[in-house]
Amino acid sequence: MAQEVKRPDSPALSAGDVSAWLLAHPDFLVQHPELVGRLALPPRDRGEGVIDLQGYQTERLRGQVDRLKDQQRAFITASRANHNTQNRVHAAILFLLDAESFEQLIHTVSTDLAVLLDLDVVTLLVEATEGEESAAQSAEVRIVGPGEIARRLGAQELALESDMAGDETVFGAGAGLVRSQALIRLNVSPETPSCLLALGSRDPEMFHPGMRTELVGFLGRVLERCIRSWLTTAGQDG
Repeated sequence: MAQEVKRPDSPALSAGDVSAWLLAHPDFLVQHPELVGRLALPPRDRGEGVIDLQGYQTERLRGQVDRLKDQQRAFITASRANHNTQNRVHAAILFLLDAESFEQLIHTVSTDLAVLLDLDVVTLLVEATEGEESAAQSAEVRIVGPGEIARRLGAQELALESDMAGDETVFGAGAGLVRSQALIRLNVSPETPSCLLALGSRDPEMFHPGMRTELVGFLGRVLERCIRSWLTTAGQDG
């Protein structure tokens, strides 16, 4: 039988060896901070010359707690803002549904929505048909040239823009107040001209690319159905 070869045991590390190695590598715990939490640390009052690892660990944990608190506060603030916006949109929708005539519906859009949604300007745009490019502007509906809405939205149903200057074509005399906007296409019916709901705010970040659009999109869908319903009723009465 072959004689078993025994490997010599590895020499045991002494406290002096560990101390010498740490002195030669003073940034070891900086490179491996996760080890600090697993060490048995000396009390803080051991005397002069003792490195306060316990204090270091406490400060590190305090920093983690502060970061978590900041994240929690940001989450709560965002949740409250979203809840507030949701309540405002729901109230605006109820106003649209309560309109007792087509004229009252349009008046609600042009006057009440800005207050209900805490915005500065809300306008309703309707494209003129061919040959009506010079149609007179209404106090409550802005008439724009054929293709204007497609030029602004392309194939999108909704566009958001931040930190911008308001366009008089969209917002009329209120354009100077607008620093961010939401443009929502209204698909009323194949027989009606293209329409657009424009929401404008003086807050440059009220609307911005990347924000969630479910609420303003839903507002647009409700409005287009309200317009369609009143136009259908008017057609039947006629």
